[in-house]
Amino acid sequence: MKSPARIGLVGALHQELAAVLARLPDEQRQRVGGRDFWAGHWHGHGVVAVLSRIGKVAAATTATALIERFGVGRIVFTGVAGALGAGLRVGDVVVASGFVQHDMDASPLFPRHEVPLYGRARFATDPALSAALADAARTVLAHADATLGAQAVAEFGLHAPQVQQGLVASGDRFVATAAESAALRQALPDALAVEMEGAAVAQVCHDYGVPFAALRTLSDRADDAAHVDFTRFIDQVASRYSAAVLEAYFSKL
Repeated sequence: MKSPARIGLVGALHQELAAVLARLPDEQRQRVGGRDFWAGHWHGHGVVAVLSRIGKVAAATTATALIERFGVGRIVFTGVAGALGAGLRVGDVVVASGFVQHDMDASPLFPRHEVPLYGRARFATDPALSAALADAARTVLAHADATLGAQAVAEFGLHAPQVQQGLVASGDRFVATAAESAALRQALPDALAVEMEGAAVAQVCHDYGVPFAALRTLSDRADDAAHVDFTRFIDQVASRYSAAVLEAYFSKL
């Protein structure tokens, strides 16, 4: 019987990859394209974990290597994002239903946001994989104190964090002003969050027919305070969420 294809686990920041690797008892490093890929197992399921680095080109390179070199059959991306949707708060989690490049603009040759020669602006994530990831996230967030500790919950004001699913916007800039986030809300009123990698991975996975899902912990409101305590939030909240959600996901596979 052919063994199931491995699952690619991608993070954009060192802290998150470290939290993932801590759960792999047998990881082995291979260096490809200037990146370290760690192959191992999680609850008996073959995985390849990698740090994509930041930005769309770096993310696309990483996703392509996972598929071409390591033969992964699914890719899951975890990381942080800035909130755009109304009512979303720091510490909430967004599981993407699709991605759009908010900085893609080949007009007047093509409509704004449409990827040239694809006939589309938005790339959907895999519904079943995304639903499983969202279920795992709800399980974790229902017990945030146990995952993060009471001190982190109190420090960041993480009261009753929620999981939402919807559109995520990606672009090659860190959105850190109220004016920028307002402009994004006007251009993409249904976007829940903004980050810098997911749309590129979604496009690569579309090209190869590989299921893709992404989970983003909201670290800020993508406004003038977006840089405040960013590193500490990743260490104390986002990286722990990522590892706990993946643990819950793999325990049910």
